[in-house]
Amino acid sequence: MATVYVLNGPNLNLLGSRETAVYGAMTLADIEKSCAETAKRHGHSVVFRQSNHEGELVDWLHEAKQKAAGVVINPGAYTHTSIALQDAIRAIGIPVVEVHLSNIFAREEFRHHSYVSPVARGVICGFGPKGYELAIDGLANALSA
Repeated sequence: MATVYVLNGPNLNLLGSRETAVYGAMTLADIEKSCAETAKRHGHSVVFRQSNHEGELVDWLHEAKQKAAGVVINPGAYTHTSIALQDAIRAIGIPVVEVHLSNIFAREEFRHHSYVSPVARGVICGFGPKGYELAIDGLANALSA
């Protein structure tokens, strides 16, 4: 059984009450449950975390290098600003899938650039909470190849 880290960036703790027209009505706890169920179907377990602090996300990526087979990350707004996350993902050497609830390319221009995408194994956006399940499915496929 492999462990998959699912890491969530700033403001995702407000899911279910924050801009529901954009992000949907599911809470982060709902998404965590869905991720655990999806990973279990593949024989994997999930470590699910959220932080509003960039450095904490970097620390968790470093930890994942030692404890996880792969990472699913929704970096939130850090997607568009964090070279530190890009460097951490490049450094850990395990597959990372970037996920976004909304289609970042259908939103404001500044959201069209991701510092994470160039170092991610794959990117999923625009499918709401289902994107997390798709990311875990894709990661599980990559891990079994």
